[in-house]
Amino acid sequence: MSAANPAGTILPRDAMVSPMTNDAYRNALLTVAEMARADRDAIAAGVAGETLMEAAGTAVVSELRKRWSPRPVAVLCGPGNNGGDGFVVARLLRRAGWEVRLSLLGPREALKGDAALNAGRWDGKIAPLAASSLDGCELVVDALFGAGLQRPLDGAARQAIEAIEARRLACVAVDIPSGVHGDSGAILGAAPRCELTVTFFRMKPGHLLLPGRARCGEIVLAEIGIPSRVLDDIAPRTFANGPELWLDRFPWPRLDDHKYSRGHAVVVGGAEMTGAARLASRGAMRAGAGILTVACAPSAQQIYAAALEGMLIRPVATAEEFAKLLEDKRKNAVLVGPGAGVNRTTREIALASLAAGRATVLDADAITVFADNPDALFAAVSGKPCLLTPHEGEFARLFATAGDKLSRARSAAARCNAAILLKGADTVIAAPDGHAVINHNAPPALATAGSGDVLSGFVLGLLAQGMTPFDAACAASWLHGEAAKNFGPGIVAGDLPEALPPVLRTIAVQYQRS
Repeated sequence: MSAANPAGTILPRDAMVSPMTNDAYRNALLTVAEMARADRDAIAAGVAGETLMEAAGTAVVSELRKRWSPRPVAVLCGPGNNGGDGFVVARLLRRAGWEVRLSLLGPREALKGDAALNAGRWDGKIAPLAASSLDGCELVVDALFGAGLQRPLDGAARQAIEAIEARRLACVAVDIPSGVHGDSGAILGAAPRCELTVTFFRMKPGHLLLPGRARCGEIVLAEIGIPSRVLDDIAPRTFANGPELWLDRFPWPRLDDHKYSRGHAVVVGGAEMTGAARLASRGAMRAGAGILTVACAPSAQQIYAAALEGMLIRPVATAEEFAKLLEDKRKNAVLVGPGAGVNRTTREIALASLAAGRATVLDADAITVFADNPDALFAAVSGKPCLLTPHEGEFARLFATAGDKLSRARSAAARCNAAILLKGADTVIAAPDGHAVINHNAPPALATAGSGDVLSGFVLGLLAQGMTPFDAACAASWLHGEAAKNFGPGIVAGDLPEALPPVLRTIAVQYQRS
C-alpha cells in the first residue's frame, strides 16, 4: 500500500481515471466515430488510404490461411470501405490459388475512393449480392458493412446473412460481423455467427458487449499502419480490461508490511443466508486484505466462527453498534449486501459505512433495499470512495434501463457520483467522469450461485489495501475471470478464492514482482 494512497482516504478525481494513460492505449476501445477519426488522422499524417486498405485485406488473408486450406470461398462486399477491404481479400486469395466468388451489394459504379480503386484491381467476375452467392462455397468472408452500420439489415444483405446461418457456413468477418453495432454490440436485424473476426488498429465496444460479442467468434486485432499517436488527440474513454490498466498500482505486499498496513476489511454478514458473506470473506482475504472482521447478527455468530478460521467475528445487532465498530480507524473498507437481507438494518448499516467515510462496496441486498428511494442512496454515496456492484435486475431497481449496457453504466456512475460495476459476461465498470472498462475474460462457467459474492470480496480486499474503487473493480473483475478460466469446467463459487493465488503468482512473475 502506497503511503501516498492510504486505504480508506477519499482520493482526488484524477485517481479515479489514473489507469487511462498513454501506456494503456493498446487496450483502448474506439467508437465508430473515433475509429473513423483515427483513419482520417492517419491519412492526414501521410499514410495513404490505399495502404491502409491493402494492409487490412492482407491481415484478413493471413488469418484465413492460418486456419483453412484452400477451398471455395464467397467474398461478400458492401458499398463502402469494408467492401473495399473485401476486394483486397478476394484478389489476394485468388492469387494464392483459392477459388473465389465475389458478390457486391449495389452497382460497381457507385464505389468511391479506395474501394473503387481496389474494385478496379479485381479482374474476376462481380456478381450481384444474393443468397445464391453462397452456392457451392464452403467459407464466407463478410465484408458488407463493418462497424459503421446504423440501420437494420434488409433486402439482399439480410437475405445473404440469413442464408449463411441457415446453411451453417463458416464465416469470417472483416472488422465486425455485419449487423453488429460497433458501439453497443446490438444486433441490427440480423448478423452472422462468425468463427473469426479480424479488426484493425483497435477493437470497438461492440466486439466485447453482448449480444454482438457472441457473433464475433475469435477476434484478431491487426495493426495496419495507423500510428498509435493518433490516440493522443482522440483521448479514448473506453478500454478492454487487463493488467495493463491497473497493475502498476496493484498492492503487492512489501517487506515492511504487517496485517494492519494491508488493510482491515469488514464484511456485514446476514443472519440467515450466511454463505454469501462467507464466500465474500474468503475472497477478500485471498485478494490480500491483512485482517478481516465479519460483523453479523448475534444469532449467527457461531455459524461464522465455525466456518471462517483466522477471521474475527463481531456480533452487531444495530446500525448504531456497527457505527461504533467503525470508530476503529484501522477498519478501512466495508462490504454490505451479500446475504444481508432487504431490511431496515441493512439500509442503515450501508449508510453508516458511507457516513464514516470508509471505502464501501454495496452489493445485492444493500442495493435492493434502496429501490423505494434511490435518491437517499445517491446522496449518501456521492463523492465517497464507493463501488456499487449490481447485476441487471438490481441495476433496474435504481437506474434507468434504456440504452446499451455501456451507456447505462456510465449514466449510473454519473448519477450517483460513484463507481459502478454492472455485472455479466460483459461486465462494465464505469467511473463518474465517463471512463469505462469492459471485462471480457469471464468464462460461462462463472454463471453459478455465489460467484458474485466472491467478486465483491475480491474488490473489498483490494480496497482495504488502498486501491481506488474504480481500480479495485477493474482488477477484481479480471482476476475473477482469470481464476475461473484457469480452474476450468466444473468450478463453483467456493473454488474461486482458492483459484486466485495461482493467477496472482503468474502475473507477479510476468511483471517481475515477488
